[in-house]
Amino acid sequence: MTGVLVAIGLVVVAIVLSRFLALGLERELAVTAIRAIVQLTVVGLLVTAVFEHLGLAAGFVALMFGAAAFTSSRRLREIPRPIVPAGGAIALGAATGLIPLLASGAFEVTPRELIPIGGILIGGAMAATSLTGRRLLDDVHAGVPLIETRLALGAPVQVALRPLVRRAVRAGLIPVLDQTKNVGLVALPGTFVGLVLGGADPAEAARVQLTVLLALLGVELVAAVTCALLVARACERPGERLALTGRVDMA
Repeated sequence: MTGVLVAIGLVVVAIVLSRFLALGLERELAVTAIRAIVQLTVVGLLVTAVFEHLGLAAGFVALMFGAAAFTSSRRLREIPRPIVPAGGAIALGAATGLIPLLASGAFEVTPRELIPIGGILIGGAMAATSLTGRRLLDDVHAGVPLIETRLALGAPVQVALRPLVRRAVRAGLIPVLDQTKNVGLVALPGTFVGLVLGGADPAEAARVQLTVLLALLGVELVAAVTCALLVARACERPGERLALTGRVDMA
């Protein structure tokens, strides 16, 4: 309990710093912290029952996917029906990693393994989707004059947006690339630490963590590319025209 209280204190410090620096993140920091506390408390109460039934575990994974899709869609509110590109990118990205890992026997199709692995892959796909989609929309807004110039010269919308799509995908992959490059040097990943603290052999914990990290490279790349292509398509209107519903402040 002491650790939780210390962590809450650090959130308060972050809120004060945001206020002092006029970052405008106070409400989001507070809501994020409160949601994390409530959600993890509820999960802690339900996890025993969920771990006993594969059907409940599958439903829990579906719930995680729905929450991830909704979260990412909020970052893409300038486009119509943002839940479609967000959900599509997360689903395809997570499936890219989850299906081969389960089919190959790397992880068993049991609640105790399905829930944490599914959650990690869905979370990675969500992060890549949010970062990529947000970066692409920001670049489209900032680059409207250049894009319109390309369109005036006869380029199709998707061709005019192609450099922005590539840049957005690269930006969306920065966190997972940096994390994987520096694993074990800058920080020990959560899966490894959790397994070791739970009594697992460090070598086995390292193997599991390596499997997850390498899988995330593929998962997040697929999610980022899918999101960028779907968002770019959503920015297109008939007659090779560019259209957005307006800038949304995500702070």
